[in-house]
Amino acid sequence: MNISSIKSKIPEAVYFALSSRFTELRPSQEKAINAGLLEGKNLLVCTPTASGKTVIAEMAFMKAILEKEAKAVYIVPLKALATEKHKEFKEKYGKTIKIALSIGDFDSAEPRLEHYDLIICTAEKLDSLIRHYVPWLSKVKCVIVDEVHLLNDPGRGPTLEILITILRQLLKEMQLIALSATIGNPEELAEWLGAELVIDDWRPVRLDKGIYYDGEVEFD
Repeated sequence: MNISSIKSKIPEAVYFALSSRFTELRPSQEKAINAGLLEGKNLLVCTPTASGKTVIAEMAFMKAILEKEAKAVYIVPLKALATEKHKEFKEKYGKTIKIALSIGDFDSAEPRLEHYDLIICTAEKLDSLIRHYVPWLSKVKCVIVDEVHLLNDPGRGPTLEILITILRQLLKEMQLIALSATIGNPEELAEWLGAELVIDDWRPVRLDKGIYYDGEVEFD
């Protein structure tokens, strides 16, 4: 699918950012669009690393912010990843929207976040913000959950599961985009999330599997 075919369906800033890097959408991105990404459908996207999941998230949160005049939240598991995403999105969209990084004090409601469009945070931080009854939460129309397979993690999993459950109850018009490279039960998870399942195995670099023994590699 050529990116020009969706020019009228995505904000101009997104089209400019994407078309300056490539002309053809990757398979997972085309599948996501066909599954209702641009119509506000919930999606569970299961594709390999570097296959284009972040662009799917970008199209969703930028549409919510620029077309619905709403806020969006991007949830990541690690502070380091949150910092990385903040830098990446600031470079792409910092002139168009206001982007905040919120990974600090769990005892703070951070009133400054009221003035930002996209809030990047960890699940634990968003859980804390919800417990502080932040007034801007009702303005959120798009939530991205990166590395959603961590629902199965004994440490972070319970917090993330409760957080998603609370968000779905509080934000009835929320579009949920869940991303992961590895999920063992994608159909079950998609059903629990109330999401369309997008699966694809395309990757930018071919992955060959083999066994190394005695100085030699035997590929499957």
